[in-house]
Amino acid sequence: MKKAKNELLQFLGGLAMLAVGLFILSQKVMVTSTFFGGISMLFGGFHVNNGIVIIPFIIGIVWMFASEGSFVSKVFTGLSVLLIIVAIILTTNLRLVRVTLFEWVLILVLIFGGAGLVARILLANPKSDSGRYDSRGSSGIRYEVDDIEKELEQMRKRR
Repeated sequence: MKKAKNELLQFLGGLAMLAVGLFILSQKVMVTSTFFGGISMLFGGFHVNNGIVIIPFIIGIVWMFASEGSFVSKVFTGLSVLLIIVAIILTTNLRLVRVTLFEWVLILVLIFGGAGLVARILLANPKSDSGRYDSRGSSGIRYEVDDIEKELEQMRKRR
């Protein structure tokens, strides 16, 4: 005999596993950035120094104040901010600190096991295990239907 599943408990357990696994992983990763370190980036085959990506932002700010906030100057300034964010992301280095095999397996099991439990509940078919709904008609007669079309057909027959 199959035991009844408590979907809320599975969802919360999977969410807790996922959160703990991500927390442990975040404690084992070292993040460094070399944005102002003079490292050059490669944009479309051109080497661009990190300080140069700020120049379009400065031009956009001056243009925005000089033209009393024209739409084109706002778009240019927005794109220059996006360029700065991309430059920061490109110069960010992630490094995993030394971990044991047990810690690494534990992190992976917690993250992917928790994600699997959460996904199973969120992506589950809303029907019950047997795939059938129990329903009572207005006359109190109990019947089973597989889907809405059969239920509508049964309602038409009762009229």
